[in-house]
Amino acid sequence: MRILFLADNFPPERNAQAARVYERACYWVKWGHAVTVITSAPNFPEGKVFLGYRNRWRQVENIDGIRVVRVKTLITSNAGTTLRILDFLSYMVTAFLAGLVERQPDLIAASSPQFFAAVGAWALSATRRLPFVLELADLWPESIVAVGAMRKSFALRWLEKLELFLYRRAVRIVTLTTAFKQNLVRRGIPDGKIDVVINGVDLPRYVPRARDAALAGSWGILEGDFVVGYIGTHGMAHGLEGVLSTAAIIDDPEVCLVFVGAGSERQKLINEARRRTLRNVVFVPAQPKEMMPAFWSLCDVALIHLKNAPTFATVIPSKIFEAMGMGLPILLAAPKGEASEIVERENVGLWVPSNDPPALANAILLLKNDRSLRSHLAARSRTMAANHSRERQASEVLTALREAAAEASLGVDVPDARRTATRSFSGAEPMTRRDAPHSRIALRARIGVEVDQAAPIAPSSGLGG
Repeated sequence: MRILFLADNFPPERNAQAARVYERACYWVKWGHAVTVITSAPNFPEGKVFLGYRNRWRQVENIDGIRVVRVKTLITSNAGTTLRILDFLSYMVTAFLAGLVERQPDLIAASSPQFFAAVGAWALSATRRLPFVLELADLWPESIVAVGAMRKSFALRWLEKLELFLYRRAVRIVTLTTAFKQNLVRRGIPDGKIDVVINGVDLPRYVPRARDAALAGSWGILEGDFVVGYIGTHGMAHGLEGVLSTAAIIDDPEVCLVFVGAGSERQKLINEARRRTLRNVVFVPAQPKEMMPAFWSLCDVALIHLKNAPTFATVIPSKIFEAMGMGLPILLAAPKGEASEIVERENVGLWVPSNDPPALANAILLLKNDRSLRSHLAARSRTMAANHSRERQASEVLTALREAAAEASLGVDVPDARRTATRSFSGAEPMTRRDAPHSRIALRARIGVEVDQAAPIAPSSGLGG
């Protein structure tokens, strides 16, 4: 099958969408499919084109067998709603134009959270008379309101109409959570066209490993430190200012909270940590994707944190699965919902409300002081990670894509009874029933600022699966 995928973020960018699209496409290529991804010059989230790239109208490269077409866009930092929307619109137009000259695919797919990429994919599918599949990684624009970046307005109502238009035009919709599917069904989207495919982790890349002592030392982390690590986007959706309040409560010199990544709130967090003279907090700037397992190795516990808003009860952060692959206990601070259900049902960690710094502090100290509990959760985490492998996710999404192509060729919906899939996760292509049968040292005082200050990053929900 020939798959044309529109995603405005792709490696070497490091966010959830980039990792998800790339890692699944690697499996599809391995299974014999041809995958083309139309994306932009890598620049997220700083709004600066990465070294070795230029913001050209069209440039093509091959990454691990994936044909990657990069198009020119408005390059802007993740700063402010207007500039970001102009950035999204520019990608929509140039990706659409680039897609017109691509060799005929079997279908066209796009991944949210921002829906202008999906508009470009839908327009391309309509122009070329091909099936359109939408992957829903975030309830956008609902999440924009939840983080406070946009208020109820005519513009928001227009975006919601656009959102529903795309849901209706998609041959199939793949959602990353059950709650997303329920939301769509409540709004009149047929249940039978929606597939739920929970996010995952590429297990060959994320495996338990001993703490990287050299890396720890370069950031002022000592051998006896108990490290609680937050690795990922520092965005408006994550409510990380509450973690600083937790750091202020903890009176244990061995507890070290490490933040790794970039995002719209990062500089604010650094400034606040400095203002409070927090000596148990370390900030590390965004790192290459291949360094993530090394930074996870520094952690005794993986902290997953979301803002206290009802929308985020529907979200399952992808970093949960990375941490599980690394064999780490999960400490989830979030609204009770799908993510907390996974953590508690699979017994891989602890859950606390996201707006309760004392509860988070107590959970950190419990995990530090109860080695038996920590070991048990770590073992469960690694065991249960097998249920959330990226290979499994790639197989399930591929099944949905093949169903979409088949439905479009038939001109009718395939009944649900025919959509049950038999999948292989040994590296063979999955089959449906239709087929068969720096070295600068951070100060030990840990004032909450890394030696190399990164430039402020602008607002984004930072979700996207």
